[in-house]
Amino acid sequence: MSKPARPVRDDYKVFYPIDTRWSDNDIYGHVNNVTYYAYFDSAANRYLIEEGGLDIQSGDTVGYVVSSGCEYHAPVAYPDALEAGLRVERLGNSSVRYGLAIFRQGESQAVAHGYFVHVFVTRPTDQSAAIPPGLRTALEQILV
Repeated sequence: MSKPARPVRDDYKVFYPIDTRWSDNDIYGHVNNVTYYAYFDSAANRYLIEEGGLDIQSGDTVGYVVSSGCEYHAPVAYPDALEAGLRVERLGNSSVRYGLAIFRQGESQAVAHGYFVHVFVTRPTDQSAAIPPGLRTALEQILV
């Protein structure tokens, strides 16, 4: 099986710093694989809140993660300074597929990359809903 290509910074539109924590490391001395999903989730939701106006406390529309995946290229460990790169790969009526990558601060190649899919639903009914205009505008700005 061949290794997937390592994405580079130019492949992503928005970046957020990540402070690794001691508890991110596993018994093998590097950031545990499940922690990358928390990094992904934090980066995408930060963008939605700051740029799209997502109200996570009382908004009528929320995004549920329905699919995700990650490819790992190089280990990182506490206290590495990291950055999450974010882009939108597909934008539908009620769903979005994000592309994400984790970089060591200042490095051009990703240490890991992946995706996840949000489906937007109305909070009271849990039924699929169109992406609200403010969120859609923000997501279109980072669509590749």
